[in-house]
Amino acid sequence: MPPIADALSRTRPLLVRLHFYAGIVVGPFLLITALTGFVYALAPQVENALYRDTMFVESSGTTVPLSEQVTAARERQPEGTLLAVRPAAGPGDTTRVLFDVPGLGESERLAVFVNPANAAVTGELTAYGSSGALPFRTWLSRLHANLHLGEPGRIYSELAASWLWLVALAGLVLWWTGRRTGSRVRVERSGSARRRTLSWHGVLGTWVILGMLFLSATGLTWSRFAGENVSDLRSSLAWKTPAVSTALTAADHVGHEGHTMPGGAVDPVVGEWDQTLQSARSAQLDGPLEIMAPKKAGTSFVAQEIGKAWPTQADAVAVDPMSGKVTDVVRFADYPVAAKLSRWGIDAHMGLLFGLANQLLLLIVAGTIVAMVVWGYRMWWLRRPTRNHTLRFGRPARRGTWRELPIPALLTVLVLAVGVGLFLPLLGVSLAAFVVVDLAIGFYRWRVSAPQPAAKESDELLV
Repeated sequence: MPPIADALSRTRPLLVRLHFYAGIVVGPFLLITALTGFVYALAPQVENALYRDTMFVESSGTTVPLSEQVTAARERQPEGTLLAVRPAAGPGDTTRVLFDVPGLGESERLAVFVNPANAAVTGELTAYGSSGALPFRTWLSRLHANLHLGEPGRIYSELAASWLWLVALAGLVLWWTGRRTGSRVRVERSGSARRRTLSWHGVLGTWVILGMLFLSATGLTWSRFAGENVSDLRSSLAWKTPAVSTALTAADHVGHEGHTMPGGAVDPVVGEWDQTLQSARSAQLDGPLEIMAPKKAGTSFVAQEIGKAWPTQADAVAVDPMSGKVTDVVRFADYPVAAKLSRWGIDAHMGLLFGLANQLLLLIVAGTIVAMVVWGYRMWWLRRPTRNHTLRFGRPARRGTWRELPIPALLTVLVLAVGVGLFLPLLGVSLAAFVVVDLAIGFYRWRVSAPQPAAKESDELLV
């Protein structure tokens, strides 16, 4: 037998057992994550419909200065701290003036929507995060991320993302290395129920494997434990997203004291918003913008492109409030490759990078994951003993499969398991728990079984 074929033959039983246990135990987490992700992919259109009267207006072709729109929003929210402004992105859109007010959660801001044609306030809603998600989409986002359970709830989604790539790759290897007479890329319509179910499971898994790997990788960047490791890795390799410097020199901000202090008692002078917008446009920031007010005296405005669609527009400039001079520029073209990939990955994961096509792909992948989990449980049910045991489930793959690996291969597996487990802590902890539980079950069965020869007894004690 060729070396590669021999290695696959020896590894296959271990992959079967891993795929089986992971699928059974992690399946519910994958199912919930995929279902909530499926619904979230539809959120932008639903959000636009729900808040149409607030977000959109009849376009008249003319606009009043941004400063007048900010003044109108300030009159609506006299007590809030003015943080930023998102000028209307196009005809028919409203301007968002963003405030910090008491009672908001982390990453939340109160958005006052203003008609750019006449500075009339159309409403106010809580906006979340850099995407500016409104209440409906925020509710779905939190359902997907933590089931509305706060920080403890994030464990469920991280567990799903940590295992998805491993379960998917193990299943792909099993599907393409198994003995089959039918097609591996077309679903079989004949044969037993279990064979047809397996065909659906394997064929669709093959077609969406890249989507599953992508969702797993990008989902981990948002996670609690693995996400910290990803951030530390990016920092150590200088892959972090660059940002403009907001510090002004003494010459830049002479006369600013007590004048430009958002976050304190004083808003920026209203005319500075118009000046900053003009400076940003002159610096070739042509996409949708968010203009962030100076955080304290002696710092600049920051104008940042916030468009999520391809081609990415994410340039940023720092603007001196007094002179309107651009004091620093960061171009998306100059981002490190890893920072670009991170930005594209997050936008695509949210269904924003390629518009409707992106949403449809997410719906297909999420829907397929849901179906594959269901088919996986159905196969488990179909494998059950039926003679006098109609309520029992299917048996797991046999024990002791790791003993069939050559020592070098076994050591490699152990090293990889430890390394991946340290980088993805929830995967490592849950994998260790699987082993402990499996050993306990094996030990119990060994104790209650009939006496066996010494060699057989030791076999039963091993995974």
